[in-house]
Amino acid sequence: MRLHLTLFFSLAFGLFIFNSCQMDKSKSKSNDLSLDIPNLLDRSEKIQLGKEWDFVQNYYSDQKIALGKNDKDQQARLNLAQLFIKEARVTGEHGHYYPGALKLLDEILVDETISEDLRFQTLTNKAGVQLSLHEFKTALATAQKALKINANNAQINGVMVDCLVEMGRYDEAVKFADKMIFIKPDLRSYARISYLREIHGDVEGAKKALELAIKSGYPGYEETAWAMQVLGEHYKMYGELDKAKKVFEQILSVREDYPFAIASIGDIYLEKGELLLAELKLKEAFDIIPEVGFAISLAEVHKLKKDQEAFDARWNEILIMLQEDVDAGHNMNLEYADLYMNLKEDYDEALKFALIEYEKRPKNIDVNRLVSQIYLLKGDTSLAKNHLESAKITKSKHPDLLEIQKVLG
Repeated sequence: MRLHLTLFFSLAFGLFIFNSCQMDKSKSKSNDLSLDIPNLLDRSEKIQLGKEWDFVQNYYSDQKIALGKNDKDQQARLNLAQLFIKEARVTGEHGHYYPGALKLLDEILVDETISEDLRFQTLTNKAGVQLSLHEFKTALATAQKALKINANNAQINGVMVDCLVEMGRYDEAVKFADKMIFIKPDLRSYARISYLREIHGDVEGAKKALELAIKSGYPGYEETAWAMQVLGEHYKMYGELDKAKKVFEQILSVREDYPFAIASIGDIYLEKGELLLAELKLKEAFDIIPEVGFAISLAEVHKLKKDQEAFDARWNEILIMLQEDVDAGHNMNLEYADLYMNLKEDYDEALKFALIEYEKRPKNIDVNRLVSQIYLLKGDTSLAKNHLESAKITKSKHPDLLEIQKVLG
């Protein structure tokens, strides 16, 4: 699991209203003029979180009215884009919100009259969206434009960390992370320090940095729950399932319907072979938001239960979800590769997608680890070793990497 890209790779499908191309075309004189402003989608009842959803709706309405009165109010456009970025993470409606955010951000950038500060904020947010869409090279180019305007901002240094990690430029990423935490030692900077420590094999140091991230956040806030979720996933990845479950339960004690924690408990039951409990929890999470990762875990449950009919139905659902994400501009090569490798055991198809991503990011250790794993499953130990060497460059202790090393000797 790649923890630094807002943690979760989600797409919009299922119980939510999905209308990624639908725009509000109201042309009232006092509101909206001839603007096409992407809609705010209804949240599932379980993630409305009382007054938070009221605030979101009112905030959206206020910014939309401001743009209706003055279509040059670029701060209102930026406010809407930032709201969409947050809603994408909270609701899983990435296919609607990320294109909507990019549309608004691009409209700001064509305005030559905006201040340098507003241009900087817009570029920084655009790079963040491009990261979430897994367009890492493009995100890096956008982030570098923002960096030229203001190199002493914590957020843009964090975006640079993420871009450079994904491009496999780890030494440079460390320098930007050091600068970020010097400027602003907060939840976001500690989280990036944690991930870089993990990449370089310091598993215990990564946990400590995450604990600092959690302590620096506000209890009950979504971003604090995010940091706790990362910590729980960290424990789970390295086999400490009981500790992981406790962290997820702590999240649910303050945000009782946090879908990612619910699904992760389901994944723990899945790892333990408790399939009925796993299915129950994963369905509960999927009913809250349509996260493709939840659907993939459910497909694994169906596979282990040897329920071919349920598996086939879930597989088709996953393909639809992934395609909708691709249609919204989301690069899903690694997700497809992992899916075909683990669920379908179709290693040729898995390799096809993995190599497409490898061409884009030949130095990334996650990409090389996956390519090595697929070659190993195909019985090509020579090519598996080649990619293993590239995956080992940071001395990562990722369990999958250690397993590949064990097999290849």
